[in-house]
Amino acid sequence: MKSVGIYFRKSNAAQWGSVDDIISLFTVRNTACKVVNDVADLEGVEVLMVFGGDGTILKMAAACALRGIKIIGVNYGHTGFLAEFEPERMEDAVELVCSERYDVRQCSMLQISFKGKTYYALNDLVIQRCTSGNMFSNTISLRAAIDGSVVDNYTADGLIVSTPTGSTAYSLAAGGSVLTPDIGAFIMTPVCAHSLHSRPVVYSDRSVLSIVRTDSRGAVTVVVDGVAVGCDCDIGHIEVKKADKKVSFITRYDTDFFNKLLIKLNIWSK
Repeated sequence: MKSVGIYFRKSNAAQWGSVDDIISLFTVRNTACKVVNDVADLEGVEVLMVFGGDGTILKMAAACALRGIKIIGVNYGHTGFLAEFEPERMEDAVELVCSERYDVRQCSMLQISFKGKTYYALNDLVIQRCTSGNMFSNTISLRAAIDGSVVDNYTADGLIVSTPTGSTAYSLAAGGSVLTPDIGAFIMTPVCAHSLHSRPVVYSDRSVLSIVRTDSRGAVTVVVDGVAVGCDCDIGHIEVKKADKKVSFITRYDTDFFNKLLIKLNIWSK
């Protein structure tokens, strides 16, 4: 193994102890380890261990996918759905990485073309009304087409386009279905649609989704994996398709998706 990188929110460092202690755990197992502060530090890293919640993992997910770097998460956040280990099992995570006796789960990403730029999302794309300032809008109107065929015209607070990974996040809260990790599909979920028939649409991840705005009331905010990348009255034409690269997560061989889903959503536990 070339090297393991450790990445964490600096504000959370006190929760899990000394960085030197973590590095020592890898050193005694003859595994090189270094602190990763940003994308520029990923050079030479084969595995990135992330200490934090889902948001912290999402910040580095696309960069790791584009470089072929595997991710393993230790949850120091709230839900931690993307993390494989809880804090009390941090040393087990280190041992798993060093032993290289693990499974790898590959997760699809969205590739989003918006105003001449390309973005990648492991969880979701959200197109929503602006809720503050002079550009406030009560609702927005959007037209969605899949492979050139119009799916619907939505008057709503917004639209969520999610991967199977993201289907357990905002989309689920907005009434969307859970997509299992192995399914080759995305889901488009309207947010508070002013309609009796607008429902989430599950569609093939081989298709291309196009979204355009059909009104001019206030501004629209475009959010990629929780980060606003634009807020404008004119969003132009947004194209969404499956990215060529996938995010690789290190997992244990006995990981149970449905058990994890129920536990993380506080519904049931063994």
